[in-house]
Amino acid sequence: MSGTTAAAAPPRRRAAGAGANRWAVLVVLCVSLLLVALDATVLHVAVPAVTEDLRPGPIELLWIVDVYPLVCASLLILFGTLGDRVGRRRVLLLGYALFGVASALAACADSAPVLIAARALLGAGGAMIMPATLSLLREVFPDRRERALAIGVWSAVAAVGAAIGPLLGGFLLEHFWWGSVFLVNIPLMLAALPVGRLLLPESRGADQGPWDVGGALLAAAGLFGAVLGVKRLGGGEPVVSALTVVPLLGGAALLTLFVRRQRGRAHPLVDLTMFRRPAFVTSVGCIVLAMLALVGLELIAAQYLQLVLGLSPLETGLRLLPLTFAAMAAGLAGARLLRRFGPRRTVCFGFCLTAGAVLLLTGLGRADAWALMLGGFVLLGFGLETTLFGAYESMLSEAPPEQAGGAAAIGETSYQLGAGIGIALLGTVMNAAYAPGLARVDGVPAWASAAAGRSLGEAYEVAAGLGGPGGAALRSAAAGAYVHGLHVTLLVSAGLLLLGAGMALRLPRGMGGGAVTVPSPRDAPKSRVPV
Repeated sequence: MSGTTAAAAPPRRRAAGAGANRWAVLVVLCVSLLLVALDATVLHVAVPAVTEDLRPGPIELLWIVDVYPLVCASLLILFGTLGDRVGRRRVLLLGYALFGVASALAACADSAPVLIAARALLGAGGAMIMPATLSLLREVFPDRRERALAIGVWSAVAAVGAAIGPLLGGFLLEHFWWGSVFLVNIPLMLAALPVGRLLLPESRGADQGPWDVGGALLAAAGLFGAVLGVKRLGGGEPVVSALTVVPLLGGAALLTLFVRRQRGRAHPLVDLTMFRRPAFVTSVGCIVLAMLALVGLELIAAQYLQLVLGLSPLETGLRLLPLTFAAMAAGLAGARLLRRFGPRRTVCFGFCLTAGAVLLLTGLGRADAWALMLGGFVLLGFGLETTLFGAYESMLSEAPPEQAGGAAAIGETSYQLGAGIGIALLGTVMNAAYAPGLARVDGVPAWASAAAGRSLGEAYEVAAGLGGPGGAALRSAAAGAYVHGLHVTLLVSAGLLLLGAGMALRLPRGMGGGAVTVPSPRDAPKSRVPV
């Protein structure tokens, strides 16, 4: 295969990606991704139980929640490029083992530091698994049209995992202790190890040269700083705070050194010439913009449903389920859309549909307009998943086969960075639009108005403390200000999505001309590789 060599293995394993077995490989890879996506959200509902049992301090609690996505995002490039060198299947199986061990450690944790360490190991295992699943799809589905279908299924599974995490966590907490949210990983990982070893093909990039350990560590440290700074901003930390500025500047400096180091090496860790391909860099930009525009809305929408409409956490989760089902449908239908309309029109359509859904949701108010919300969430889920699917497929197809792991890691890192920046940006917009509405409320002291302007939850606490007509007036004003802030945030998000639609016009019009036959670097039989 062009640019990719099969590792020495029995003929049965060499053919694992051929014929009907490739669909079995897809199932194994999707189960892997499902567990990683589940673990990103399953702990959220267990935080009160963890707090009651382990008594973590505020900083420890923050790290218990955030260390998993932080470590995972930081190590994606490290493990993605390592898989290109030593074998993607090998890194994936190591990720399975580490994920299982870390899950057992987290379930049995008897202190906050132990749980933080276990969650960090889970993040490292996730960073091994995520790029490996996507790069192996590139390997076992050489035909671009089949690969489009496989990536659609893959992206649909990711949407399902993220959505059912809190629901699964809530069910387990009703019947067991908080550690059970981690124990569910262990039997699945124990099954995935032998099945993956049997079914998954081994592959690595050809002519990659030695692995640049120093460069990998620079990338990991730089991304850690950048993602940490972005998460601090998203958590409401002031822009000028040392906890925000130092990680951001340090991360940017280390990433600059990483880029300069890669340009000067004969065998770079990441082939930066990929960014000279308009379709590749445009796809990465579309992923960042899509997440930047929308991920903050999820948090804002959850607060709107619970604090403004008064729904319970379970009712909130059920209201958001149509979004997930629509995303699943888009993932499964994406291959057909891509074949018929090509990457340019597919991604542009996804952005425009999502922007239309966001504008439709500006019709939400303080009353429960469930029908409008249902329609908006369905369009939102379908449009977002169409956008991400088309961008991921185009990005992966544009990358050289020998750089599949690095390309997959870049895509996942872009996703994480876009999500973090989106939370910070849209959260800032929301606060800027919300606070002025509480600057002066009749019958409410100035100190109470100022405190209420920090967040809707705090406004309700202050209103409850005031009681009487003043408390009722403050509560009503806070709800109205929050709805106004939601509308402003939705309009900003729609603008970003339309900007993404314009960016998508740089993508290729069609999917290319099929496949060409090229000789393998090891003189193996000829294979079909997409143009």
